This record gives sequence, structure tokens and C-alpha cells, in this order.
Amino acid sequence: MTQTAHDTSAPRVGTEAVRRGPATTVPKTPAEAVPRTPAEAVTAMVDHVLALAATWLDWDGTPARVDDRVYTPHKAIRRVADHLIDHLAELEARLAGETPQPDHWHASAITTEADLAPFTRQDLDEARSRLTRLARIWANRLDALTDDQLDHSPGDGWSFRELAQHLEGSTYYADAVGEPR
Repeated sequence: MTQTAHDTSAPRVGTEAVRRGPATTVPKTPAEAVPRTPAEAVTAMVDHVLALAATWLDWDGTPARVDDRVYTPHKAIRRVADHLIDHLAELEARLAGETPQPDHWHASAITTEADLAPFTRQDLDEARSRLTRLARIWANRLDALTDDQLDHSPGDGWSFRELAQHLEGSTYYADAVGEPR
């Protein structure tokens, strides 16, 4: 079965090793062993992604093939940012009593020319600024919600607590690229 961070059938983070590039694995700590608030789940995911991204300055330009997709440093950052934006828009729409707009991302099904570009120090700085800000927006929003709002969220879909746990799985994209050999 193909597993992506957006695939609801994919195991939650912490249930198995995640492939890093073509041949290595990184063991994951069981999620139950590390109790986290929803905000901590999102910020820890971004911290993990950015820690890996710091190693991509030495990326040799060879895309990683994982499952049925191709991943590069830029694609991993794009997918994490898109995932955070997509579900933030969903959360805010549901809180406002609106139906969330459907997303029209091509997600990880496509690899753009920009995805194939070298990953530079400036790209890392941009990724840090972008993802850190998105993580703070998420953390501030989630921390402002009561436990009842987190567990019994308005509208259709996962509870907001489950949504944060789902976002934690966005490490998949960075883990797919892994560290340069």
C-alpha cells in the first residue's frame, strides 16, 4: 500500500520505521511514549523537518525514490508547507462555520522543475522562516482551543487534535529525502 502523509490509511507517526531515501531507515519513537499537546506535535514535526533540511546543503541532486513517488529537498519543504496551509485553511473554515474549500494541490504526485533545483543556504533560511512561522500560527491556534474544541471539533472531518496528529506525519516528506550519504 502506498503511504503518504495525506493518506488516511497510512500509519500514524511513531508506528514504524520511515524510509530515508533508497536504502536507510530511521526508527521512530512510539507516539504513545511521548505525550504531546497538539501544538507540540506540529512544532516538533517542523523542528524535525528543519533539522533534516540543514543536512541538504550537500544534496547531490539525485531525487530519492520512496514508495511510488520521487522526493527532493525543495519538494519536501513544499509539501510540508502546503500540508500546513491546507489543514490550517480547513481548521479556520470549520471554526467559522464554513465548509472548507477543497484543495487543488498536485501534492507529491508531481515533481516540478523548481523541486529539482539545488538546495542552498538561502533556501534553508527561507524554509526556516516559512515553516517556523506556519508552526507558530498552528501552535497559537491550537493552544487557544479548549480540550472540548480539540476533541469535538465543528464540521466534518477529523477532530482538531487528530488533525494535529495527522500533520505530525508530514515528517514523511523530509524522511523520504533523508540525509545525504
